Amino acid sequence: MKIKPEKEERVVKLFGSVSRARILYLLVAHAGRSFYQREIMYETGLSLRPVQRELMNLLALGIIGKQMANNRVYYQINTTSLLFKPLQNICNLVFDEGDSLSPLKR
Repeated sequence: MKIKPEKEERVVKLFGSVSRARILYLLVAHAGRSFYQREIMYETGLSLRPVQRELMNLLALGIIGKQMANNRVYYQINTTSLLFKPLQNICNLVFDEGDSLSPLKR
């Protein structure tokens, strides 16, 4: 996924973390789809530890859910969370449909 740096900067300021911003954008942009940890790492360009840390934070807040399948843990945005619609609106305001994260992988 690729996001223009100036757009990512705005979201990072709002959420306080590049990792959290990238993961939230990925999951909100693909609401209804589940990702396993390695997919999230690949799509966001983040390393394992930041992904694990942010997934645990987002789970604790109820923003995302997790499920086990085929010996993997899958994560997805919790569309029933009271925070889902506001997060979706923020992502829609900040990012264009064609934005993705991949060129920002570092």
